[in-house]
Amino acid sequence: MVDRVQETRLRLGVNIDHVATLRNARGGTAPDPVRAALLAEAAGADGITAHLREDRRHIVDDDIARLMEALRLPLNFEMAATAEMQRIALRHRPHAVCLVPERREERTTEGGLNVAGDDRRLADFIAPLAEAGCRVSLFIEADEAQIEAAARVGAPVVELHTGTYCDLHASGRLDARDAELRRLYTGAVLAHQLGIEVHAGHGLDFETVGPIAAMPELREVNIGHFLIGEAVFIGLDAAIAEMRRRMDAARS
Repeated sequence: MVDRVQETRLRLGVNIDHVATLRNARGGTAPDPVRAALLAEAAGADGITAHLREDRRHIVDDDIARLMEALRLPLNFEMAATAEMQRIALRHRPHAVCLVPERREERTTEGGLNVAGDDRRLADFIAPLAEAGCRVSLFIEADEAQIEAAARVGAPVVELHTGTYCDLHASGRLDARDAELRRLYTGAVLAHQLGIEVHAGHGLDFETVGPIAAMPELREVNIGHFLIGEAVFIGLDAAIAEMRRRMDAARS
């Protein structure tokens, strides 16, 4: 049981999936997500996230191989809990593996992993990844049953899904947004009390990151789509610097 929160700098993981989305829209090799990852590294990112989907709609296998070779920062490899993805993760042995739910027809990840309904299989699935030295994270809702299940299966990290909070903010449903924010706070406290490191991500932007970054239990946020989109207008280094500034301001 963890009784107190250490005051630490909040880490920023930059997801470079949608650089690959842009590349794949036309084919060819440009823009290169590995170049984007190196630019993010130079701009002050603390880690790089890449999601290898079953349908390879953005990141592809060669991207993962090149990221592993080129990066000095930790790579957070997002993947579905499938045998194919487990084999790929065990071959590359990235610093972190984040298990996410995945449906072919979805445009983006639509919610958290159902750990409570699949805990026995996930415990077996996680074990060889952990033995290979990968730090396993579960992308889940800030729900008591899911957090407790994550503890049961031995996950050292959970990433709380912030997409609902961001959607409610964008739609102007402020009472519902604030209720979702309270749910995220409560979930972060519970996970921390259970000895799980807490991360958060999905849909965060300059407006929504502050209340999330202010959670004292939080150790890392992962942000991708917004930063890549903002980079079109102000550049990736400036987008990352501004996100870093807002995170630090909320933290202090």
